[in-house]
Amino acid sequence: MEILGGPLFGVAGAGESHGPAISTTVFGCPPGTWIERSRVQHFLDRRRPGSNKLGTPRREDDKVIFLSGLYSDDHERLLAGPKLSLEMGDLSLQTQAYEAGYSTGEPIAAIVLSAAKRSADYEQFSGRQGEVRPGHTDLVKHYQSGGHVDVRGGGRSSYRSTISDVIGGSIARTVLHEHFNTHIFSSICQVGPLRAKKRLVDRIADLCSPDGSLAPEAAQALEKELAGADLYSVDGDFISDAAALIAQTRKAKDSLGSAVEVVAVNVPALVGAPLYDSLKIRLMGSLGGLHAVQSCEIGSGNAVAERLGSENNDPIRMSGYASNNHGGLLGGITTGTPLVCRVSFKPTSTIALTQQSVRKDFTEIDFELRKGRHDPCLGVRAGVTLESRLAIELLNGVLARQANLIDPDQFKLF
Repeated sequence: MEILGGPLFGVAGAGESHGPAISTTVFGCPPGTWIERSRVQHFLDRRRPGSNKLGTPRREDDKVIFLSGLYSDDHERLLAGPKLSLEMGDLSLQTQAYEAGYSTGEPIAAIVLSAAKRSADYEQFSGRQGEVRPGHTDLVKHYQSGGHVDVRGGGRSSYRSTISDVIGGSIARTVLHEHFNTHIFSSICQVGPLRAKKRLVDRIADLCSPDGSLAPEAAQALEKELAGADLYSVDGDFISDAAALIAQTRKAKDSLGSAVEVVAVNVPALVGAPLYDSLKIRLMGSLGGLHAVQSCEIGSGNAVAERLGSENNDPIRMSGYASNNHGGLLGGITTGTPLVCRVSFKPTSTIALTQQSVRKDFTEIDFELRKGRHDPCLGVRAGVTLESRLAIELLNGVLARQANLIDPDQFKLF
């Protein structure tokens, strides 16, 4: 069973890349949270194929439809969501999905229909004679499933399955923002050999007030700045150079690795555990477990290996930590300073250059991709999914912390 987050706040998804839809169930959203479909759609629009000219040429509308877990006495607004219809022979059924309402505490169910499918593009991967893409899951998934795997678009291994991550993460960040004014950002900081000189964490530090908090106006300004760029990055010079390199690499039928910074600010302190259920373990597992991710660093990351303790320790004053090499986590517990992660992606596996490979019966071949539409650089669309996974793990940790604070007044009916 695969559940992202949990056990108190978790997300379960189902659906393959070229199936009818991706379905999502979100468990544990605290009741009374105001959820708007348009806000969730905003984050899905950042993730969807075709949202960036430097990503895949495949285009999907990816409109989210809410089916359960929301309610409002204003039925007109609650039921203003998309219309759903079913045609089966002479039977015709219609219903109305949810647009906006308060969470009830029950599971929130959502679906996103899949429309832009070219399943014939994947015939070369079907059956025992199907060809294997180097770097992809084709071979392991074939034998794990006994040959019953859906090869269209990568099936469940497709990045399309992260629709569920973004839906669940959008709800999680809504709860975190409502109670703590938490904001979560991402910025592409490396494409191939190109490294950004300006860091997201430094940009946020410049915007924060002396007490380390980020005001709503500053957060909105940063979101607008990131959304208006060709790439989600705070470094304008890097954006232009990276865009040119991605375009050049696509033309050469190859792909590029990348790295993305993810930073959460206005983070509640004292969330997490010191050992087996530490937030550090969860973040490294959740962010590091995303498709094609090869590493996840916290705070100063790999740079700490060459430092002295006197250089790396963060001074502490009455007002808080004077620096943030620890990246917001000490002993797997949040300190209230920004949560800082850096995630590295391998180059996209599916490329059009000739490569040595095998068929699924292990016959050796020179593999050549016949058809397909793929991202030349995975970091282009990955930021919002990383933000979402961080939000899910942080909210689950907040609810676990809250579970330790017993208030008898919350256990009275009359």
